[in-house]
Amino acid sequence: MKSNQHLLFPEDRQTERLDTFLAEALPDISRSQLKKLIECGQITINGMPTKASHKLKGGELIRVTLPEAEPTKALAEDIPLHILYEDQDVIVVDKPAGMVVHPAAGHSRGTLVNALLHHCTDLAGIGGELRPGIVHRIDKDTSGVLVVTKNDQSHQSLSAQFKDHSINRCYIALIHGTLDTKSGSIDQPIGRHPTQRKKMSGKSRNGKRAVTHWKTLKQYNTNRMSLVELQLETGRTHQIRVHFSEINCPLLSDPLYGNRSRTTAIKDMELRRLIDQLPGQALHAQKLGFIHPTSGKYLELFSEMPDTLKNIIDYLDQTS
Repeated sequence: MKSNQHLLFPEDRQTERLDTFLAEALPDISRSQLKKLIECGQITINGMPTKASHKLKGGELIRVTLPEAEPTKALAEDIPLHILYEDQDVIVVDKPAGMVVHPAAGHSRGTLVNALLHHCTDLAGIGGELRPGIVHRIDKDTSGVLVVTKNDQSHQSLSAQFKDHSINRCYIALIHGTLDTKSGSIDQPIGRHPTQRKKMSGKSRNGKRAVTHWKTLKQYNTNRMSLVELQLETGRTHQIRVHFSEINCPLLSDPLYGNRSRTTAIKDMELRRLIDQLPGQALHAQKLGFIHPTSGKYLELFSEMPDTLKNIIDYLDQTS
């Protein structure tokens, strides 16, 4: 079944190309997909077909018709899982860095969902064919705790808890730089980057509220780094990475939001060697707490830091 979306270009907004406006207003649709929709007449302005270069001047009603998605199913794969907790309602896993959570373009195999479908024979169909049981995600190169639901009731319960921000999510990160105070909060909206589609940004016009609470655990002044504990009030895509990058304290070894020159400027070659062993950003989902959907009791699970991150922290503790 096709779905329609209606967008109104504001009267008081500066003139803007249609494709530029749509790329920001519809971040889940790629520019190439938008171009095809426009060329096929699936996007109209005031009921008329248009071009990607059309200049919006204010007050235009834009209709976007999205074709029905072709049915696709994730395949079960025998991939080892580190299970922290499991019962008939939920399964909590310790996701390793480097594993994608669910199948997507370029990652149809080897994901956490592929592994879960092999382990949980009753998981298929909960929450969607490509994301069965998935109620939240952590980035590919972020390690740590992730909960998956095993039935519709649990899916609805956990989804509601994530929506009202009652889930207790604690992360550990190594960042470049030091923060001015021992603790604080970053309250900065996040949306799709206006020009770089793979990135999120606080500069997006359509950003959603994003709040990260932080506490400095250790400062390594010799190498201008800090170990921080982070509590997520919201869970926007790349939230921690964007927030700290935009206050000039990017996460160590972040391939998308980091600053490679800061690493190459480190004179301690052993420290640089340890950093180079990180698979990506120095970020670990250490703790996840939630109300169990059936028992109503609070459940809290912990994950040990991976050796690649722990080795860096141990070295900094010894040399700073």
